[in-house]
Amino acid sequence: MASVNDSRLQQQPAQKDAADQNFDYMFKLLIIGNSSVGKTSFLFRYADDSFTPAFVSTVGIDFKVKTVFRNEKRIKLQIWDTAGQERYRTITTAYYRGAMGFLLMYDITNQDSFNAVQDWATQIKTYSWDNAQVILVGNKCELEDDRLVPTEEGQRLAEDLGFQFFEASAKDNINVKQVFERLVDVICEKMNESMGGDANLLSNHRSTSLQDSPPENHGGCGC
Repeated sequence: MASVNDSRLQQQPAQKDAADQNFDYMFKLLIIGNSSVGKTSFLFRYADDSFTPAFVSTVGIDFKVKTVFRNEKRIKLQIWDTAGQERYRTITTAYYRGAMGFLLMYDITNQDSFNAVQDWATQIKTYSWDNAQVILVGNKCELEDDRLVPTEEGQRLAEDLGFQFFEASAKDNINVKQVFERLVDVICEKMNESMGGDANLLSNHRSTSLQDSPPENHGGCGC
């Protein structure tokens, strides 16, 4: 049984979002990668717009829920934060099933975390469904002076694996929202291709951004 941190689940906004059944689509997303690359901080920055420098290793698996609005549709994101340690691997891979998207994360100051990307990609291929979408994220880009993984290497690996690529910073809130927006975009694109999709949800997806509240006009956000 996966361990879930009760204190996190007691946060009122998360409870309200998790209990809300008023949505058009629900996407299950996973954040994976080696321990200490910043997965939990990345999730908290996106879901709560908060950051803490203290490192506490995730035990098993945890999750947050965030609802976004897109082309007048309500999309509930169930985002799972997985433990990076090997001893939790059996637990975390059990959650790959049914995931529509993955953020595969490494730390630009940690070469080992980058070297492990290929193994994580193999796990996605082994345990998830064929149409799961993946974005490779080089986290902690604010630590440029300590960088060990050049941007070009990250881009090249992402191309080789067929993934999209971002460098980001949970600490400085760089590209966090954009990464999730793009992941939802590519999931919607694949839905459109494989199922015919919903024209109201999927039209103009390249120019419409996700929002944290319903759009005031029907044209979507001009971000």
